[in-house]
Amino acid sequence: MAASSSTTPKYDVFVSFRGEDTRNNFADHLFAAFRRNGIVAFRDDRNLMQGQHISTELIQAIEGSQVLIAIFSKNYANSSWCLQELAKMLDCSTKVATPILLPIFYDVSPSEVRKQREVYGKALVEHEERFKHDSEMVQQWREALVQVANLSGWDIQNKQESVEIEKIVKRARSILSSNSLSVDGLVGMQSRVEELENLIDFNSNREEVRVVGICGMGGIGKSTLAKVIYGRSLHQYSARCFVDDISKVFREDGLLSLQKQFIHQITNGEISEIFNHYEANRLIRTTLRHQKSLIFLDNADEVGQLQKLGLTRDCLCPGSRVIVISRDRHVLKSFEPDEIYDAQLLNEDESHELFCRKAFKENTIMSCDDISKEYRDLTDLVLEYAQGLPLAIEILGSFLRHRDISEWRSALARLRNNPKKEIVDIFQMSFDALDSLEKEIFLDIACFFNHGYKYNVPKLLDYRGFHPNIGLSVLIDKSLITFEYEDGVRMHDLLQEFGRSIVRQSAPNEPWKWSRIWSAKDLQRIMFEDMVMDDVKAIRLRREYISGKTRNTTSTGEILSRMRRLEFLIIEDGSFSGSLNSMSNELRYFEWEFYPFTYFPSSCKLSKLFELILPFSYIKQLWEGTMCLDNLKILDLSYSENLVKIPNLSGAPNLEELILKGCTKLKHIHPSTGDLTKLVKLDLIGCTSLLSFPITVFGITSLRSVSMNGCSSLFSGEKSENGSENAVQQDNHLFCLWKPSLSCLSCLYELDLSYCNLYSIPDAIVTLHHLEFLRLRGNNIVRVPDFINKLPRLRVLNLDHCKRLMYISEFPLPLLTEERLKYDFRRLSMFNCPKVVERISGMAVSWMRKCIKVCAYCCSHSSSFLCCLWGVYLSN
Repeated sequence: MAASSSTTPKYDVFVSFRGEDTRNNFADHLFAAFRRNGIVAFRDDRNLMQGQHISTELIQAIEGSQVLIAIFSKNYANSSWCLQELAKMLDCSTKVATPILLPIFYDVSPSEVRKQREVYGKALVEHEERFKHDSEMVQQWREALVQVANLSGWDIQNKQESVEIEKIVKRARSILSSNSLSVDGLVGMQSRVEELENLIDFNSNREEVRVVGICGMGGIGKSTLAKVIYGRSLHQYSARCFVDDISKVFREDGLLSLQKQFIHQITNGEISEIFNHYEANRLIRTTLRHQKSLIFLDNADEVGQLQKLGLTRDCLCPGSRVIVISRDRHVLKSFEPDEIYDAQLLNEDESHELFCRKAFKENTIMSCDDISKEYRDLTDLVLEYAQGLPLAIEILGSFLRHRDISEWRSALARLRNNPKKEIVDIFQMSFDALDSLEKEIFLDIACFFNHGYKYNVPKLLDYRGFHPNIGLSVLIDKSLITFEYEDGVRMHDLLQEFGRSIVRQSAPNEPWKWSRIWSAKDLQRIMFEDMVMDDVKAIRLRREYISGKTRNTTSTGEILSRMRRLEFLIIEDGSFSGSLNSMSNELRYFEWEFYPFTYFPSSCKLSKLFELILPFSYIKQLWEGTMCLDNLKILDLSYSENLVKIPNLSGAPNLEELILKGCTKLKHIHPSTGDLTKLVKLDLIGCTSLLSFPITVFGITSLRSVSMNGCSSLFSGEKSENGSENAVQQDNHLFCLWKPSLSCLSCLYELDLSYCNLYSIPDAIVTLHHLEFLRLRGNNIVRVPDFINKLPRLRVLNLDHCKRLMYISEFPLPLLTEERLKYDFRRLSMFNCPKVVERISGMAVSWMRKCIKVCAYCCSHSSSFLCCLWGVYLSN
């Protein structure tokens, strides 16, 4: 939201006066006052260019001014020139929404001008005689005198001229301030103004004080929007003020200076001498209590600033409006606003229009016939870089204007690592306001986690000791990041580049001294530095950074061994050679997809490590003996197809998740696994070669999920001629060994024994009273035993592809409690079980009816039920 290239007014004020009456006294003093206040006023005896026709110049001056003033004096109407000026001024003033024509009655009364008596009446009679051929013109003058005399202005007869001149100057300044920004001159403003004005509710019939906050990141256009609203509405309020950057005034000049500025504005400068806070607070309260006020406070950045200023709801007159602008939502909430408006980035069309106005002086690049396709393509790249941030679009458009293609390309290449200073300065203010831990979180997100998953980022930041719950909340409040359900943590790309530039600028061209590395190219530069690197604490190499040519470049594992203070490592892909002999003892998180080495360094002490994630690794064995892993919570070796056995895990007493799915060569689970008293999840899906498994695992009371899908070798038994009977006995024998342990699994809610070559559902499962999900797909089961209905919490029973299944005596009913049914979904699935369909199709319908009846009896909440038979789905 930035100003367009519309015509700029040539003058602030045009004054029409009769020279012989006021040139050397009142008019001269008025012009001097305008000059002292920085107001550019047209004066016919000083500004006209020699040799030009005066009437043309006067018309241009009137049309090019924002405030029009007529000084009515005794001889004003004698001058046909003055009357022509007046008619033209009136015509111009009726073409704008806010009246800007102001009459001053110097030594005549308003009624004398309006009724055209005495000298004014005599003068107009003379004009009628003189201009008989153009009587319409004289009539137009008469009407102009009547209309202008009816406008609000100043009757200064018998009053102190200096005092009245000061009032006139203040009124002119107020009008000029309100005209400084208008909706017509700004891109994307109209809809935002309407939305914010609806929240402020200027037209409400309720006499209430209303406080509204405007929030958003730096450079998004909060102040611009506020100034437009202020200019459109200030005429409705007798007391009004717009205080720019109250935080800066607080910081540099102190509270009393801010209070003085505030009081000066709301009293129109009538009170300026204030000597202490007590007096300032008293004046603010007494001034605002009896008149409706419009108050805008820009860039509040501390909780309690309004209270320190002395501005509270109870000191405001009903009907007043207070608008507070801040980048920090937490600060706004401390003011207890009725509404908070979130300033929005420009959309694609608005961004395009603003950039074209700045770069090409056109509303759209399509209207620029002389613009080549290269400029059009580069414009798209600029807008992709700016991502709808008005400040960035305006700065870049102005910077690139009148530059050739090569300069555009050069500028874009440089911007990626060196953002424009004007943009950096805005972001720097927000960054400097953060505490040290909040800065670390900001830099981690900028370097690693932009667009990271919401559930994952807080956990990883917590591993680094950054206390992310409060830190992330602060960053959200300060409009530096957002949380979105699908995209997770989001940060504007310009903020991301700003954060990364902070890391780079700590040691330009020396990445081995940076705290964070996110580019494979920078890691490869470090490869040639034969030194210990104590500054690098975190690395994340994403796929996009190691693709194409970069991906073919090989780094060495020894680089990582030299980073003695490394806390965080994520490598999603890449080519590494050599060896990895040691790792930092400070490691908290280690994730390496396609880990290229066949072992994990066992010489290091990883007592601070929380997660070791090595999917698709080439590891054969993690380590020999025992490692001290006191804090390890998750060990993920999924799809490590060369892994043969799991090492002794007794050194990881706090392990919660052991994920080994897809480890097709894994044969043995170390007995120490049964001693992991805090284990919650065990995933052995697809471990087709698994032969030994510690029964004591099923004595771990914390276990909630066990997945053994595809572990057929673990359950296989020898079959005789009576093969299936022997297999059933084998199943039950194995589970009978586990049964004492299974009874301890008070928390187990999910058990997957699919494709385990089972010939029966072992009766030991009946002890799992908290089981909710039981998956038995692809087994050789013939009968579903009655005890299944004794599992009170079971809500999913999956028997898909059990092609031998023939008998099921009764379907399980849901647990009769409202709490269980509140958000429940129940599924009984027997897809591709051809032998059982004919027997139980009627039973399935009956089961559905019973389930629905149970739900209707227990509670009013809706629950879902699904029964899947051979391609036929029955559901409520």
